[in-house]
Amino acid sequence: TRIAHIPEVCFAKHMPETDKFVRNEALDGKYYIERHLKRTGTEGIVVKSEVPGFYHVKYAIKGNPLLSIIIPNKDHIDILDQCIQSILHHNNYKNFEIIIAENNSVEEETFAYYDKIKKEDNRINVVYWKKEFNYSAINNFAAEFAAGELLLFLNNDTELISPDSFTEMVSYCYRPGVGATGAMLYYEDDTIQHGGVVIKIGGFAANALWSLSDRDERYYPYSVTAREFTACTAACLMMKKSVFQKVGGFDEELCVALNDVDICMKVRKAGELIMFNPYAMLHHYESKSRGFENTPEKQARFQREIAYFQSKWEKELEAGDPYYNKNQTLHRADYSMDY
Repeated sequence: TRIAHIPEVCFAKHMPETDKFVRNEALDGKYYIERHLKRTGTEGIVVKSEVPGFYHVKYAIKGNPLLSIIIPNKDHIDILDQCIQSILHHNNYKNFEIIIAENNSVEEETFAYYDKIKKEDNRINVVYWKKEFNYSAINNFAAEFAAGELLLFLNNDTELISPDSFTEMVSYCYRPGVGATGAMLYYEDDTIQHGGVVIKIGGFAANALWSLSDRDERYYPYSVTAREFTACTAACLMMKKSVFQKVGGFDEELCVALNDVDICMKVRKAGELIMFNPYAMLHHYESKSRGFENTPEKQARFQREIAYFQSKWEKELEAGDPYYNKNQTLHRADYSMDY
């Protein structure tokens, strides 16, 4: 039997006017999911999500794998400390190390903070990148010091919302065939910053559900649905170290933009899946530390990197995102149609 997706309207039914997705809540989906887990020999607990008719599978983790959390940083120790304190005190996954990838800080307080935080917790280490800023190169450099079998690339301007976030990501990263896992990220006002990445939107790629309210049902409750994506942002991206090494790490030609989309596409090309887990939830105070693309030099670099990405993945962009219906808009990230 071959299963395929037909991206056409094959059946239509008139429904009452509503702005919510319609589901059959009478079906006991929990029972059928539990049967599937039992049949496949998969350990996990099935619980109801916030949206009736949808379920959250909490997969068991075999063993206790070490997680190496890599956080690039330049000054802004108030932001960095907020991130680290959330990991130390608001995180239920305890077998981790933190590698701060220091890159060209200039404030004395920054280095005093590094000394202080390392003394407070011996799971924290600092490695020093002394060349010019290149996000891809910095993460590749820091990954060489990682002792864990799992790598978590994490921005310094993030903060855990759910204590189970890393546990959720670890459990999904060890699902059969999965190479990397991404998280649901929110702005400070709790609108969505990232719910997975869809390629070809805007000509290259865009964050799904960007700027929408959480658990928005105007089209479909994607924000409670764990599923495959073409890519997820490296603001919070977990990857098996073996997979990271297999694909050659981040492409250092992409020093700021699209390096996360690129590595995810390399992972998929290598035969591994990218999973998005909406129950791994963090705030991402985007660009607080690095700033915006607001100078002619930064904008020119951004355009160069877009052109490089488009050239490298020309066939894939032409074909469109395999996880995105061809009838949906390429002008917004809300899964709506262009009428």
